[in-house]
Amino acid sequence: MPHERFQFTGEGGHQLAAALDTPDGPVKAYALFAHCFTCGKDVLAAKRIAIALAAKGIATLRFDFTGLGSSEGDFANSTFSSNVADLVRAADHLRETRAAPAILIGHSLGGAAILAAAGQIAEAKAVITIAAPSDPAHVTHLFKDRIDDIRAQGEVEVSLAGRPFRIKREFLDDVAEQNLMAQVTKLRKALLIMHSPTDDTVSIDNATHIFVAARHPKSFVSLASSDHLLSGKQDAAYVADVIAAWVERYVDLAAPQPVADMGGGPRNVVVQETRASRFQQTITTGPHRMLADEPIAVGGQDSGPGPYDFVLAGLGACTSMTMRMYADRKSLPLDRVTVTLTHSKIHAKDCADCETRDGMLDQIDRIIRIEGTLDDDQRKRLMEIADKCPVHKTLTSKVRIVTKAAE
Repeated sequence: MPHERFQFTGEGGHQLAAALDTPDGPVKAYALFAHCFTCGKDVLAAKRIAIALAAKGIATLRFDFTGLGSSEGDFANSTFSSNVADLVRAADHLRETRAAPAILIGHSLGGAAILAAAGQIAEAKAVITIAAPSDPAHVTHLFKDRIDDIRAQGEVEVSLAGRPFRIKREFLDDVAEQNLMAQVTKLRKALLIMHSPTDDTVSIDNATHIFVAARHPKSFVSLASSDHLLSGKQDAAYVADVIAAWVERYVDLAAPQPVADMGGGPRNVVVQETRASRFQQTITTGPHRMLADEPIAVGGQDSGPGPYDFVLAGLGACTSMTMRMYADRKSLPLDRVTVTLTHSKIHAKDCADCETRDGMLDQIDRIIRIEGTLDDDQRKRLMEIADKCPVHKTLTSKVRIVTKAAE
């Protein structure tokens, strides 16, 4: 299967190492995979499941959490909450570069993190946990004999699976504060719980707690005879087979079809609340899907551009496209156009060129950078052409908005 490695910026500003396994043919859906505690994206279970899903048309992103594998940062400074935030950042990266993940998969503590992150990934339709604890604090049993030392000293080195890791008091406090079952109750996404009845690391009771807390649709699959890490190759293949079959009921896995020719006519833009947060919206137009939100400072989650950001983006894109069309038609040596825009409110009395003298006015500042071996006359003409873009004309003319209630 095609395999791509890259980096994206995590919540703490560190570069996190990622791998994306994609099918040979069209991608039917994207999945995000969270690995187990102190493991990494290349642990056998994660790698085998991702490759098997890719063979079934599901592209899967897996990455190393902060301070693990090839990712930057210090593991000692990471917490369960920071892992959840990194998962949301990974979903953001997929959304921005390909498509948002419709499927979320988590193994062991990664399963608990996926449950905590799911509510912040609006496009996710199906959530799968594999050998996940019902309480993130469960992981502390791996170093239970050092907990008192960690609390007393603030930071202690412990041995996990034969490797040294430094655990801080902040990690203990963070997992103790989690209320994962409350989040599971509010999940509102299809949930598949997979667990081995003989798992001696995370007991099957954890699967029961998650299943009871979750609302329908929910399913349970027993991973009989498998161990916690799914070290058997056949176990990972079975998990991938079950996931691929199960998600078909909740995720549209039809391969994307070529977009029909719209004949140059207008197409609808549909905006709908996700209800995942106060302001978050999905915006759909043709085959394109994106998020809109407000900044954290005004009560949003900053999961997407704000309404005025989209207005500025429309003007900027139209400006650059119009200049490009003119330059190509006139065979001008234009290399690149960069348009930077800001929106603000100003007092009408401060605008010397405005007819209105009372109240406040909207002002858009547009800075255009033109690259290329153009002479002064060519640059001047291109700047004049910028004002002729259709969106510019729309924004500076009288606009009629007709609002009707849906039937």
